Amino acid sequence: MQTIRIKSPSSDTGREPHDRPGRHEDALPLLAGTAVAVGAVGAMLALTDIDSPLRAPFTLFFLLAAPGGAIGAALRGLDPWGRIIASVSGSFAVNLLVAQAMLALHMWSVRGGVAAITVIGSLIYLLVLARRLRRRAPTRRTS
Repeated sequence: MQTIRIKSPSSDTGREPHDRPGRHEDALPLLAGTAVAVGAVGAMLALTDIDSPLRAPFTLFFLLAAPGGAIGAALRGLDPWGRIIASVSGSFAVNLLVAQAMLALHMWSVRGGVAAITVIGSLIYLLVLARRLRRRAPTRRTS
């Protein structure tokens, strides 16, 4: 019996077949975009007080993902598992601190909590962007 081997068409990329990016690398931007969309829908459902069965899970996803994503962006120098653990822990800490402060000040509301988490997550992310832009800016010397 003879074995027939099928060769893949050669390409001029200079890469071996095992060097090609996998499907999981191609799906990462799609997954990130989906997460942002789900979080945005959750925040919108909570802020507008729309009655929907998706309101609770999408809002919970937003409350965990917004500060977690911002903290993860700030911790870019860590290895992936350390970064994930630190961002999830930081997300829980931010949510607990916001809830505790709102309860202590007798200002608790769902809309207020979502708005506070939005502001805190946005501020963390804007600080990360400002730090990156400052590092990229050329230094000017005056003589």
